[in-house]
Amino acid sequence: MSEPAVSEPAVGGPDADGSAPASARGSAASTEPGGADGADGAGGNAAGRRRPGRRPGSADTRGQILAAAREIFAEKGFDKATVRGIARQAGVDPALVHHYFAGKEGIFVAAMELPITPENVVSAILAGPREEVGERLARFILTITSDAAARQPLLALVRTAMTNDQMVVMIREFMTRALLGRVAELLQIPPLRMEAAFAQLFGVVLVRYVLKLEPLASTDVEELVDLLAPTIQRYLDPPGQQ
Repeated sequence: MSEPAVSEPAVGGPDADGSAPASARGSAASTEPGGADGADGAGGNAAGRRRPGRRPGSADTRGQILAAAREIFAEKGFDKATVRGIARQAGVDPALVHHYFAGKEGIFVAAMELPITPENVVSAILAGPREEVGERLARFILTITSDAAARQPLLALVRTAMTNDQMVVMIREFMTRALLGRVAELLQIPPLRMEAAFAQLFGVVLVRYVLKLEPLASTDVEELVDLLAPTIQRYLDPPGQQ
């Protein structure tokens, strides 16, 4: 992936301190006794060019940003972390962070190696009739977690959160702001009902893949969706709509 271009001062233009251009100074020095000769003057001109602002991205800029993001999220949580703070920690321009990631949520997803993005979740849940939200939510979560490669980072976060208070805060804020809160707001679902629906499905995932209770552990996804969807829908429908 290409790095954003970082401009260089124009040859022959004034330096940042307002003095004469390096090329002009080099030419003058080459004509005076004891000054640099013509070759040295040209070399000095090339060496004298400076790139303004923060350093450009290196070959591992993306990795540096992710490492910085993990530190910032762990220290400040999801809510108080900022793109500028992450860029400062990584020693890069904030423009490079946006170049690699879609804002703070995108950085969090990549840093935690999550298999989903908030945009994917929200679009999948909203893509259909309101009365089928429970079915879509159940199918989305059960389908994603049926893939072992996608499931492992999620379960790893849960295990870490059990003994790490900072991780608990970070995950809670991300889930509340970027996922559950957003869906609840868009569908006008009370937060308690949204969280209860998620808790039901999350509990099924833990029993299915951590405790591995049978026959739940080996039941087909679609069979589980048929079983769980009516209950999830009841959570999501406010009183009077059930």
